[in-house]
Amino acid sequence: MAGSKGAVALRVATYNIHKAIGGVDRKYRPERVIEVLRACRVDLVLLQEVDEGAPRSRHHRQVDLLGDALELPHRAFFANVRLKRGRYGNALLSRVPLDHRENIDLTRRFKKARSALHARLTVELGARRRRVWVYNVHLGLAEAERRGQLRDLLEWHGAQRVHGDVAVLLGGDLNDVWGRLGRTVLEPAGFSCVAAREATFPALRPLRPLDALFVRGPVRVTRCRVCDSPLAREASDHLPLVASLRMS
Repeated sequence: MAGSKGAVALRVATYNIHKAIGGVDRKYRPERVIEVLRACRVDLVLLQEVDEGAPRSRHHRQVDLLGDALELPHRAFFANVRLKRGRYGNALLSRVPLDHRENIDLTRRFKKARSALHARLTVELGARRRRVWVYNVHLGLAEAERRGQLRDLLEWHGAQRVHGDVAVLLGGDLNDVWGRLGRTVLEPAGFSCVAAREATFPALRPLRPLDALFVRGPVRVTRCRVCDSPLAREASDHLPLVASLRMS
């Protein structure tokens, strides 16, 4: 995390790691995910499809496996899907201490369990501080389901308490095949997309912009890119999206 007088830069990534199972070779190799994220030099990572206690991932608690390797000490994990053995869900890794962690159920009736991981953190701005609210989401496969889930999140009682001086980051695997959620739901609520929609899925030959980052409040984006290194194309079935944010 780098800063200048009166401002601070925060490098953020969102990444569906597919349980650290390669999208092509179907091999469990968490070291690939670690190296991809290490190359991104991130301060805050929004992760989806993170395993805990599952045989397919050697019963690892992946939030700690990745956090320890990347030296990101502040973490949150909430499962939204339970398996016969183990579970998986959303996770957050941070260089900055987390003031609050909460899971928000977004499951629609008769649909697969989905949720948003909500966290709050505070970054230093010289003698002042800037509060940041983070929402890490993994939305459903149907367009109406996704719209309903985002509207539920925006209507959640906690979201109603966000003040204008709070920087808000919303990101994750939105499964937004047609790129409509920003225009129809998030932009009317004051959010802006950090960049033009970039294809992140499937990782080997990206065709769909399923992953995204949106911001609201006193924060601007100075750079955004998809990490499409050869290793990233092997590590998961998604590519990570990385953005540099500046708060002043």
